[in-house]
Amino acid sequence: MAFRLGFLVLTLALAAAGAEAQQKIAFGELKQDTSLPVQVQADQLAVNNADGTAVFSGNVVVTQGEMKLAAGEVKVSYGADKKSIETLVASGGVTVTNLGDAAEAKEAVYTIASGVIVLSGDVLLTQGGSAMAGQKLSINLKDGTGVMEGRVTTTFVPGGN
Repeated sequence: MAFRLGFLVLTLALAAAGAEAQQKIAFGELKQDTSLPVQVQADQLAVNNADGTAVFSGNVVVTQGEMKLAAGEVKVSYGADKKSIETLVASGGVTVTNLGDAAEAKEAVYTIASGVIVLSGDVLLTQGGSAMAGQKLSINLKDGTGVMEGRVTTTFVPGGN
């Protein structure tokens, strides 16, 4: 509910002031426990033990708690211990969903330790009938905040949030 109210306030402010190059966004419903296990499903897996990476390809779905990330390909970089995941780099049409909210982009980088997902390339954030677009969206899952950058535009449904 806090996200819905925050999103409405944000969109009203944007409508009144015009879109800016960078806009802070409240992501109350995207706040989650980033220490939860990360599960990856895909059609294919290629592992490179020499550099500590794995590439999942074909209908890739990454799940952590309520959050899901879908993409054509996801490259996983493991930590020095070869057990922990440092980053996930998704490409090939990326969609991130959490509790009914969705963000789409060309690429995304999720740094597990910081809990930050950076989506880039024709980013579209939707919630119900409201939408916001830009070129880069950074979401901090630990504190539930985000920043949209790059010719930000928004569409909202008054009273719909």
